[in-house]
Amino acid sequence: MSTATMVVKFKYFKSLLPWETLFADASEFAAKIGRERLIGISHSHTGFEGVVAVWYWADPGSTDA
Repeated sequence: MSTATMVVKFKYFKSLLPWETLFADASEFAAKIGRERLIGISHSHTGFEGVVAVWYWADPGSTDA
């Protein structure tokens, strides 16, 4: 994989409790795109709502991983 022709993309997962489902969905997506394309995973919350963002490399113009 050459990052010279790749762009950074993200997919976010947003949910109320249970957080286990939120994290499971995000980790399933991260596993699907593969270690070589994964940049990182970040998370945040406000009250009971959580957000997980999965950052990854993708081909320019691609619509999904």
